[in-house]
Amino acid sequence: MDTFQGIEIDSLSNIREAIKEGVFSLPDLVDHYLATAEKHQDLNAYVSLFSAEAKERANNLQLAFETDPTAAGPLFGAVLSIKDNICLAGAEVTAASKILEGFESLYSATAVERLLEAGAIIIGRTNCDEFAMGSASEHSAYGPVKNADAPDHVPGGSSGGTAVSVQCGSCLIGLGSDTGGSVRQPASFCGLTGLKPTYGRISRHGLLAYASTFDQIGLIGRKAEDLALCLSVMAGPDEYDMTAAKEPLPASEIKKTAGSKRFCYFDFCVDHAGLQREVQDAFRRKLEALKKAGHIVEQVEFPWRDYLVPAYYVLTTAEASSNLSRYDGVRFGRRSPQAKTVEEVFDLSRTEGFGAEVKRRILLGTFVLSAGYYDAYYGRAQKVRRLISDHNQELFQKYDAILAPTSPILPWKHGDKDQDPISVYLADIYTVYANLTGIPAVSIPLERDSESGLAIGMQIMTNQFEEDTLFSLIALENNLPEK
Repeated sequence: MDTFQGIEIDSLSNIREAIKEGVFSLPDLVDHYLATAEKHQDLNAYVSLFSAEAKERANNLQLAFETDPTAAGPLFGAVLSIKDNICLAGAEVTAASKILEGFESLYSATAVERLLEAGAIIIGRTNCDEFAMGSASEHSAYGPVKNADAPDHVPGGSSGGTAVSVQCGSCLIGLGSDTGGSVRQPASFCGLTGLKPTYGRISRHGLLAYASTFDQIGLIGRKAEDLALCLSVMAGPDEYDMTAAKEPLPASEIKKTAGSKRFCYFDFCVDHAGLQREVQDAFRRKLEALKKAGHIVEQVEFPWRDYLVPAYYVLTTAEASSNLSRYDGVRFGRRSPQAKTVEEVFDLSRTEGFGAEVKRRILLGTFVLSAGYYDAYYGRAQKVRRLISDHNQELFQKYDAILAPTSPILPWKHGDKDQDPISVYLADIYTVYANLTGIPAVSIPLERDSESGLAIGMQIMTNQFEEDTLFSLIALENNLPEK
């Protein structure tokens, strides 16, 4: 557990109380976080640190707090990192890609603006898979991110740097993005809590697009109450994003729940060829604990289990091939110095700028959208998505939440899956469901493997815009017996 001046700084409430009592100041805390980030720079979690900016902001916020404590924002004391695909005005943003090398954002993402207005401090931008395409944070122009628990293992992806920045104690909360599990899976691999809100709950303005109907800004931290508070600050409609929902904002505090709840889990969550025994056993133990606590826990059949991952990758790569067409070497970002004609500017800039995984997904997306294949692949994948969404609504008429492992496997060693990208894609089998249906989902720490000590996570999923219910179920689950 991360401590500073004898105080556990794993929650915003602890930090604010310590600052109020004069145990340490906000500038002291920022200095501690920066020193911790420097100490763990071998983990490659950060692309860059905003040291001078963070210190100056901490001094200003501390002075304002001492002048009038009641004027401190709800996030006073919260130090955050942001993924390198989320814009911050005046700072470079590259999505860990050579093609955006040197590009400086002219504006901040709406989510970032709202966090700053609430008193948060941004300490740095974190490493990730290029354009958020990956599940291991190995596909980055800045090199791979290492898991702080086991540096020879992956931290998950694509928000691996975000997760490790929290895991190593260099910030309180990390801001990431989740397209098919990119917040929840690294949170699971790093023993943290990772939240993907309902699609549209947080504006995507200022988030570099991968797959526009799937992307959602999410959060990684240690305490659910901190994530709930940040979500309440960031959520809401935005004039710059017409997909941002106008639903009532989620509560800033977690409401306690009582009484028996109804949970379900899919059959392939306990019976699947790719499910490791360690994960399976940990998940079964938690199901039994829920039953012993008096809750209803039922297994349900999921008829489209074999189509979940294929449908997800057909749709997301199709959207990626369209979204990434803007990176052409003409308007912004890298332009190949070897190019002599307009055609060569397009060709060489993209060839030299994009990494192998991004190229693979662009090619796949272009293929499924091409004449003769559109109906066979993209059209059918859209139909599968509709079937899954309809089935999802039927489930939530009967159950309060859906449970699932976050990942079917434990974190693997760096390089182990380089030659088999399909096996990495299949590792998303439990996370893509929430993105296909647009529902909120959270990964919470479940257990640690008895042999390796690596973390195992479990997902809780509720119906659209029911984040309040989701957080109350986290609180409920945390009070259950371990076995």
